[in-house]
Amino acid sequence: MPIGFSIAPRAPAIDPALLAAFRGVPTPIASDNMARLFAGGTGLRPYHDGTPLLGTALTVRTRPGDNLMVHKAIDLAEPGDVIVVDAGGDLTNAIIGEIMTTLAAKKGIAGFVIDGAVRDTDSMATRPFAVYARGVTHRGPYKDGPGEINGLVSIGGMPVRPGDIVIGDADGVLAIPRDGAAEIATLCRAQMERETVILASIADGTVDRSWVDATLAARGYKP
Repeated sequence: MPIGFSIAPRAPAIDPALLAAFRGVPTPIASDNMARLFAGGTGLRPYHDGTPLLGTALTVRTRPGDNLMVHKAIDLAEPGDVIVVDAGGDLTNAIIGEIMTTLAAKKGIAGFVIDGAVRDTDSMATRPFAVYARGVTHRGPYKDGPGEINGLVSIGGMPVRPGDIVIGDADGVLAIPRDGAAEIATLCRAQMERETVILASIADGTVDRSWVDATLAARGYKP
């Protein structure tokens, strides 16, 4: 295979119950329970109708402005995959547009995460098919390569490995490593329950704010 072109095997299939454990988990909650060390692709935003994203990563690393290997990834992808593209964050050329997203949706692909630009955003805006990207340009892509599929990529400083769980919502995108996913899911559900209680206490006027003064005192503050 020519240097710069590489297609590795798919990651093993994930347990559907583990994937389902993240359905409805907001990205800020997941981020909080990953030590807040994962940027989650800062600067990437949704271009679709806001439907939450949930799936497993099929990764692509491509030369900025080129989408040949993204086309190949669509052909290789299976239902529920999220095609995660490291295009270097470059906004000169769009990596995907209406034709590619329509084809991907027809195949049952869960969505795209593009560290680069997209186009045809009017067509994306009213559809539930998830598209996250760094920006927009009308200028089209090249189709020459090189590129790699199913390797480690970096999306705005966030490492993404093939088979990682990918979630997305209005606050952005987050990749959750498979090895720690079960523990993270449990922590997320516990935090969601705690926050439900806090919101209820705000609504009924019983919220306890004593922790603020206690924390200041512990830091040495004296009124």
